[in-house]
Amino acid sequence: MDQIKGGVTAAKGFQAAGVAAGIKYQDRRDMALLYSEIPCAVAGTFTTNIVKAAPVKWDQRVVYETKQAQAVIVNAGIANACTGQAGMEYCRKAAKKAGEVLNVPKDQVLVASTGVIGMQLPIGRICAGIDVLAGALTADWAGGHAAAQAIMTTDTRPKEAAVTVELGGRTVTVGGMCKGSGMIHPNMCTMLSFVTTDAAITQELLQEALCTDVEDTYNMVSVDGDTSTNDTCLLLANGMAENPLIAEKNEDYRTFCEALHCVNETLAKMMAGDGEGATALFEVKVIGAESKEQAKLLSKSVVSSSLTKAAICGHDANWGRILCAMGYSGARFDPERVDLFFESAAGKIRILKDGVAVDYSEEEAAKILSEPAVTAIADIKMGSFEAMAWGCDLTCDYVKINADYRS
Repeated sequence: MDQIKGGVTAAKGFQAAGVAAGIKYQDRRDMALLYSEIPCAVAGTFTTNIVKAAPVKWDQRVVYETKQAQAVIVNAGIANACTGQAGMEYCRKAAKKAGEVLNVPKDQVLVASTGVIGMQLPIGRICAGIDVLAGALTADWAGGHAAAQAIMTTDTRPKEAAVTVELGGRTVTVGGMCKGSGMIHPNMCTMLSFVTTDAAITQELLQEALCTDVEDTYNMVSVDGDTSTNDTCLLLANGMAENPLIAEKNEDYRTFCEALHCVNETLAKMMAGDGEGATALFEVKVIGAESKEQAKLLSKSVVSSSLTKAAICGHDANWGRILCAMGYSGARFDPERVDLFFESAAGKIRILKDGVAVDYSEEEAAKILSEPAVTAIADIKMGSFEAMAWGCDLTCDYVKINADYRS
C-alpha cells in the first residue's frame, strides 16, 4: 500500500469542485460537488441520533433502496436539521437540480449539510451554486482540495487522504475527505466523510466493508461527547480501475479493506486533532485486554473524559482521572494490575505500575505531554487484544467557539 497526495479525486473517474455560494458564510467556499463519470455502487453509515437531519434521511433512501449514486452535493453553514417537510423538499430540489445539470437521475444524487441546526436552507442559492459547481468540476487535486475546504465549518484545516493498492494486477485507489471539529462523539461521531474508489466491488460487500471499518475508525473518535444530527459517511465505487470484480471475501477484498481502513483512520485522526479549540491530538491505547470490545470500551471512556482532556491541556500527568474513567466505562478489569504510560515525540514515561504510582519525574511527564500529539497507553494484563481511540485536549477556546456558534 502506498499513501499518495490527494483526496476524493485521486481515484479514476471522479471529479470535484468547491465554490462560495453564500449559504451562510460570506468570505469562503461553502458548497462542494463530487461527481463520478459513471454510476457507482454506494455504501453509507449514518448518525445514531434519533433526531436525524433531512439529508441523512434522503441519503439513507439512496443507499438502502437505489444502491447506486453518481453525485454528491454538500453545503456548509446550515445543517438542514429539524426543518420539517420543507427540509426534505430542499433535498429533493437540490438533487433534481444536480441531476438536470449533470444528466443523472435525481435518486442517484446524494446530499449532505453541516452547520447550524434549525435554519432553513436558501434553496435559491443552493441551486445557483450547483450551476457554478458543475462548470468548475475537475479531476485534478485542486478540485478535490477545493471541495474539502468548502465542507468545513469550525474546522481549521481541510482533511484529505488517499492510498493505492494492487488488486488483481490493477492499481486501485481509495481517497477521501471529511469535516469534523465539534459535536463529535463515538457512535458515528459527528462528521461528514466522503470516500471514493475506482475498485470494482459489489454493493453488498462495499456496505459490509464500510460498516465494519467505521467501528474501528470514526466511531473511536470523541471531541466533546455530543453526537450530531447530520453524521454521514458515504463510500462510492465506480469500478474504473477494472480490477476483477470483488464479489466474495477473498484476498482482494481483504486488501481493499486495509486500504479503506488506512484512509478512514487517517481522516478520523485528523478530525480528532482538529477538535474545536484543541492544541493537541490525544490518543488512548488499551493493550492486554481479554477482548476487542473490552479494549474499545476502556479507550473510548478515557478519551471522552472531560477531566482527562483538561489535564492534557494543562500538560498534567493526572493519572487518577484516567483510571477513574476506565472504572466507569462498564468494562470489568482489575485496577491493581494496570500499568500506565504517557508517550509522545518527546519520549515515553511510566506513570503507574500494578495500579500504584511509580517514582516518575513530573518535569519529564510535562515535557512529554506538551507535544502536539500525546498518547496514553494502559496495559490491563488480561489478554492479547487492544484498541485505540482518538480525541483532543479540552481548552477554554472550545467554550468560546460554542458560546457564539450561531452568530
